Parts: sequence; C-alpha cells; structure tokens
Amino acid sequence: MRAVFHGDERSRAVAGLILLTLVLTSPTRAAEPRLRVVASFSILGDFVRNVGGERVELATLVGPNGDAHVYAPAPSDAKTVAAADLLVINGLGFEGWLPRLVASTGKHAAIVEASHGVAPRHASEAGADQIDPHAWQSVANAKIYVANIRDALASADPAGAASYAANAAAYLQKLDALDAEIHAAVAKIPPARRQVVSTHDAFGYFADAYGISFVAPQGVSTDTEPTARDIAAIILLVRVTHIPAVFLEKLGDPRLIRRISAETGARIGGTLYSDSLSEADGDAPTYIDLMKHNIRELTRALAD
Repeated sequence: MRAVFHGDERSRAVAGLILLTLVLTSPTRAAEPRLRVVASFSILGDFVRNVGGERVELATLVGPNGDAHVYAPAPSDAKTVAAADLLVINGLGFEGWLPRLVASTGKHAAIVEASHGVAPRHASEAGADQIDPHAWQSVANAKIYVANIRDALASADPAGAASYAANAAAYLQKLDALDAEIHAAVAKIPPARRQVVSTHDAFGYFADAYGISFVAPQGVSTDTEPTARDIAAIILLVRVTHIPAVFLEKLGDPRLIRRISAETGARIGGTLYSDSLSEADGDAPTYIDLMKHNIRELTRALAD
C-alpha cells in the first residue's frame, strides 16, 4: 500500500528525510582535546581550574592537605609531568624538589611561574636572607598569579584565549570582593590587638597587605626546626607585648603553639591554612574559602 502525504505532512516528511541524510553523511567531529596542565600544589590548581574551565585537563602534584615544602615526588609524578602541555609552578624557591623531577622526565613542557611580577618579600632565617615564597597570602598577589596563568593558558591554547580571558575576568572580580572583605574585617580589630603567633613564617605577605603582625618559631619553610633560643625569644615577646592569640596551622606542628600558649597564657585562636587547601568537605576547599576561613579565625580571636 502506497503512503499518501497531504500538505503539511508532505513538507514534514521531506524535511525529516533531509535532516536524516545530513546526519548520516556528515563526518563525525572528534571531541577537541583539552589542554593538559599540571599545577605544583593545590592552591595553584584552584587558580588554574577557575581560569581554565572545561578547556583544561588538570593534575595537581601536591594535593589537598599536602606540604609542598617537604614533598617527595612519586614515580607517577614524572609520568604526569612528562604528559603535560603546561606546568604551573609558584616559583620564589617554593618547590625545591621540582627541578629534579622535571629533569627526570626527559621532556620539557612549557613552564610558567605564577608569581612572576610579584614584589618578593625577604625573610631572615638562620642568619641568612631568604625569599618568602608565600606570595598568594596577599589577594593582590593572587590576582597577579591569575593573570599569569591566563596568559600562559592562552599562549599554549590560542583557540581558547577568549574563554580564558572571560573566566579570569570573572574570577578577578571575586578576588576584588574578597580583598575588600578582608580589609573590612581587619578594620574591626583594635590596632593594639593585631598581633598573633603562628607555626611557621607563612603569613608575611598577609601581614604586609592587611596590617596583622605574625611571629613564628619556624622560618619560611616547614623543614626548618626552631631552636630553644628561638622559642624562648617568642615566649618573652608574647609576654612583653601581650600578644592575644596563637594559631595552629593545618600543616604545622601543634606542640610548638601549645607550649607557647601554656607558658604565656595567650589563647589558641584556631587553625589557619597557609600552604594548602583542604579536602572538598573541609574548611578551605578553594583559595577564596581559605582566605575567608583565615580571616574569620583571626577576627574571632582578636576582635574581642
């Protein structure tokens, strides 16, 4: 029996046949490969994720709650770096283990130092001048990181330049709001109370940017051990200046802070995040969460 089409039915049938022909004869478009990016540690990974979006396949060497100061690369890390199109590092001497890891791969991806353009802060450690690598603790510096990452992604993947620029612009607006929020919170703390003790000297850039002084028994790296004289000097300083609070760090040794608290009467104000994000269900799964958590802890301990 022959099918009979009338008016609109005939038009719909013809359109359907044309569409089916186009689908069957058009070549299958392969999915566009994503840019393979490796970040040295979790905070940089968060910056890359915000700027790179769906165009980036991201791997992070030192993950959440990991200490990049003393990290020992695994054999799998060499494979990860060897497969990368772009390697994003902090620089400023932070990843002392990284040059040997990169050399072991035999293949050199493009490398961007996210801290390029930051005015480095110098710290004295064991009588020697050292560069403080914790520049991300100032939101203004974090914005420099983001701009460097945006430009490096665009250079490695020119087709995605507009996407990276748009993502970075949106994220930079969030960082502007974060910076204003921190300044407003610090303004509520009486100036005489803007002093704390932390485990290691990771908050110098924060101190310079926001006006809270930090004293630490350890230097800029967690692999240094404070001497008895260092600890005694801090205990004396806390007693003389009446520093109101001491803070634990997520990656630090709590025994130092507890000893200082016990001998001075300064309260333990809480836990700060310095060098690493938390797991997804923790207090600091992103950089913005990390900074907001820290300023909440500081405000709670110092504003009274």
